[in-house]
This record gives sequence, C-alpha cells and structure tokens, in this order.
Amino acid sequence: MKKISKLLFCGIFAVAALALASCGKDSFHVEGTVTGAKDSILYFEHNGLDGFAVLDSTKLDENGNFSFSGDKADAPEFYRLRIDGQIINIAIDSTETVNVKAKYPGMATDYDVKGSYENEKIRELALMQINLQAQCQAAYANGASDSTVNAMISRYKENVERNYIFREPMKAYAYFALFQYIVINNQPVMIFDPAGNAQDNKVFGAVATSWDTFYPNSERGKNLHNITIRGMRNARIIENNEREQQQTAAEAKNMKVSETGIIDMSLYDRNDVLHRLSDLKGQVVLLYFNMFSADGSQQAVMQLRDLYNKYHARGFEIYMVGLDDNKSFWISQVSALPWINVFDDHGASQAYLAATPGLPYYFIIDRGNNIVKKAADVKDLDKEIQSLL
Repeated sequence: MKKISKLLFCGIFAVAALALASCGKDSFHVEGTVTGAKDSILYFEHNGLDGFAVLDSTKLDENGNFSFSGDKADAPEFYRLRIDGQIINIAIDSTETVNVKAKYPGMATDYDVKGSYENEKIRELALMQINLQAQCQAAYANGASDSTVNAMISRYKENVERNYIFREPMKAYAYFALFQYIVINNQPVMIFDPAGNAQDNKVFGAVATSWDTFYPNSERGKNLHNITIRGMRNARIIENNEREQQQTAAEAKNMKVSETGIIDMSLYDRNDVLHRLSDLKGQVVLLYFNMFSADGSQQAVMQLRDLYNKYHARGFEIYMVGLDDNKSFWISQVSALPWINVFDDHGASQAYLAATPGLPYYFIIDRGNNIVKKAADVKDLDKEIQSLL
C-alpha cells in the first residue's frame, strides 16, 4: 500500500502561520458546547503548512460551553477543536459564526455543526473518511487482498471527486477532501496521491486552478500549485524513463556485480535536483539501497548517521537510493538526513539488486569509482570505510 508523504501530511490543511492577532481585521467566531467533558481542556488550533499552533484553550465546565474567535484571513483557513486525540476540523472563509455541538469522548464523530455550509460538508467528508477506515480495517481482518481494499478506496475517490471536489473546487471543503487519509498497517495512506498517481494529480490541479482564480497569491493556493507542478514533473520523469525500463531489466538479469567499476546512476532528490553516482569520484562512497518501510530500516539509518558524522569530513559520502512504494512517504523520511538521498521509481536499481537477497543492501565504492565490497562480504562496515579513507 502507498504511504503518505511528510510534505502532504503537513499539508493536511496547512499553511504558513498567519498573524491572527493583528488589529483592525474582521473576526470569526467558533462556539458551542461539548458535553461529557467536564474539566477537560478544549484546544482551538490553527492547522498550518508548518504544523499545528494552539491559538486558545479553555477548561470545560459541566455545561461544556466554549467560545473562540480569530481574525479572518483573505482566503479560507483551517482550524480544529481538540480534546486529547478527539478532533473536529473547522474551515473559516468569512466573518461567520460556526456553532458546534459535540459529545465527548466520541466528539470526532458525534457532533453537529450549524451556521456554516462549508463545515457541514467537511463533517460529511470526515464521517465518510472514518467509515472508509472502518471498512478497510474490516476487509483486512477478513483476509482481503490489497486489490480489494484499493477498489474500495477507488470507489470512495470517485464519489468524492464527483460530489465534492469537482462540484465546487473553489470551496474550503474541496481543499479538505484532497488531503484525507486512512491508516493501514500503522502507516497513513493518502487517499489522493498526486505524487504517485497522474489522475489524482489532475484532481489536485483542478482545485489549484480554482484557488489561483478565487484566491490569487494565497499561501494555500501556492501550495496546491506547487504540489501539482511537482506531480506533473514526476509524471514526465516516469514517462521518459519508461523507455529505459525494459533495457535496464534485461541488463539486470545478466548483471553480476564485479569488484571494479560501477554502473552509473542518475536519480533525483526530494527537491528534484539530479545526482550522478559517478560525480562522487574522489570520495569513498556507500551506495545504499533502502526502503524505510522495511524491517530494521530505521535502526540501520541511525547507524549510518554515526558513520557519516565520523567520516564525512575525511571524504566519506552516502548515496542512498529510496525504493519505497510512495514518494511522498519517502520525502518525509529523508528530509532530515544529511547525505545524498535520491528516489528510484523506474527500476534503475535493478542493475545492482537483481542478484541480492533483499533490502536494505549496500556496496562500498572507493575513491576511484570502483566497487570494492558488497554487503554480503562485509563483517565490520566501520573498519572497511576507515581502511579506504
């Protein structure tokens, strides 16, 4: 199954933090009651591109009454009411008053909203998403295959596209729908995946175009625009490289890793910058093939960080090739890693991995661009690296 990316996951109703406390702006209000939550802290949070920011909070009494307010932005914005892990998403696109009545501890599903057409639609979408999550979990519990669950997700997407997104792409609820996700095998999975699915990227593009028109220069519109452009670029890269796949696969079948020379790799990092393996000649390189969803991957990456910190200043580099199913998920995992991280979505790695037992796997390359060891022949990676520096 595909996994969610960090860029998109942070973009789940996210925008760069706005100055919500500036003077002289029109205000909106979110008020109502949450019953069954006496002495609980209810948080009112802004949901931005940079993450969540607490704007206000209140300790609920027996009646559960609350009232929050903020300055209206120039484009739709997203907020949420939260008690622990129970969340109600709220969209604001005017100086409206949104009235919410909820029951704790199940307020994420047990709530009503009045005074806001947008938030009534968001409630519908949220409940549909929760229902899809339950259906997928039940299907897997009964032994269903990925294809069965994918078909369920496809039907959901068709409904949301037709009845929500394409109906009013300029609305906040259409934006909300783009970033819905479900959790499968403890991993968040984007329902619409613009990085990995060309049709999904067109859906993002429809909303991006509409927001460019209705909310020019808004941060959210720019975010949608950038996501769509990146998805189009990925599609072009995949299309261009498909011509090479058959030849690469044929070469891989007959390829045995020799003790000298390399097969060059030219792959893109998370910022779409091209990195050629051959350009690292003159350094000792660990060519590392990884899948972050694989068992033991996180522990291995922590060990690599120790090696990198220890030897990088002496001419050691890591060229890590990502082979995860979902590029967005991969981006979220490599954003804080200091070495070269590239993504292979067209099979170039098979030239190295055809004869290997599985992932993660690596090869050691000396300063002359020669492969000197593969993982199966290494007893102490630290010593091997040190001996070549």
